Amino acid sequence: MNTTLSKRREMLRFIKYCMVGGLNTMLTLGVIFVSKSVFDVNPYVSNVLGYTAGVINSFLWNKKWVFRSHGGTYREALKFLIGFAVCYVLQFITVWLLNQSSFGDIEIDIAVFTLSGYGIATIIGNVVYTVANFIYNRLVTFRA
Repeated sequence: MNTTLSKRREMLRFIKYCMVGGLNTMLTLGVIFVSKSVFDVNPYVSNVLGYTAGVINSFLWNKKWVFRSHGGTYREALKFLIGFAVCYVLQFITVWLLNQSSFGDIEIDIAVFTLSGYGIATIIGNVVYTVANFIYNRLVTFRA
């Protein structure tokens, strides 16, 4: 297969993966907000409900649309959850390490808010999570 075509397909797959991530973020936050604010559910329970909805949504869209997998659903779901946990830990370590360094003392004023070193570390951690999770899902969960 042409390497240029292969690279374009992987880039398109990554873009689709990021689109699913955006949808997951909106769904997760929406479920948290609605369950907490509309139905007066405990904030921690609302958080669990939101993240559960997001992970299920992410798995289904990634299986069917991003990676177009026809593998066993239960096996892939277990691998997906393991990948989620591993990549979350990588993200957490990244944020923690950056925040423990002098990086954590940064403050950048942007219009009406201040972006702290922790905020920047969180953004970097999110990039680490996204790339690591895409690679994991591509090579492990939904291996072609």
